Amino acid sequence: MSGDNYWNSVWPKTPLPKAFYDLLLPSGKTNNLPIRAHELNQYSTLFFEHDLYPGKKIILGNTQSIEKIVRPFTKPRQGVTDSIWLANKNKQSLDDFCNSPTATGEKKHCVSSLESMIDHVISHFGTPKIKTISSTFSQNQHQYVVEEVKKVGDNAVMCHRLNFEKVVFNCHQVRETTAYVVSLIAPDGTKTNALTVCHHDTRGMNPELLYEALKVDPGTVPVCHFIGNKTVAWIPNNSVDHPCVI
Repeated sequence: MSGDNYWNSVWPKTPLPKAFYDLLLPSGKTNNLPIRAHELNQYSTLFFEHDLYPGKKIILGNTQSIEKIVRPFTKPRQGVTDSIWLANKNKQSLDDFCNSPTATGEKKHCVSSLESMIDHVISHFGTPKIKTISSTFSQNQHQYVVEEVKKVGDNAVMCHRLNFEKVVFNCHQVRETTAYVVSLIAPDGTKTNALTVCHHDTRGMNPELLYEALKVDPGTVPVCHFIGNKTVAWIPNNSVDHPCVI
């Protein structure tokens, strides 16, 4: 059974998130590297949880300092946030990444097919009653105003495509996190839904980065970041009518 057919057998009449389209590519085909230059701004924007309110102006991060910004955590090296792996393509092989030790309190699993991802998240939650949330960032917009903030849930499982030519997603859950969907409006009226994760335990963050970006020390206040379009958050869904909601 193909990946999209397997999806439809578990969640009938539910659209497949665009983030997972790469998993449907024919064997041996790739969509080049999954993270484009404009997407780096999405991952590199760090802010406080108390900045999530209607009317707040958001400017996506500066790609000139992307190497530092996308690596906010130093120990362990991988997986603490959905953006850390972006700077590691030349530092670790795919096998090294997937077999590397996980962060304290993190559950991590690499998947290379849609079927294995579905089986993994259902096994994790113990039920197929799950909903998925993803971002819809526009390619050409960098300045936004927050329109609305909706809490998605705590300790969501994030599945994001790794920055390797082979199509592999890292599905992981980090403790003490809260996910939000933040509605953003650009100056030209373009609207974006930004999947956002706030880390309440920041003791493992790079102190130099945190001070440079937010003028705070690790372990003091929650720190948040946006999630790019190649990532989906999975959370339990209590709706009877919709076993999976995009």
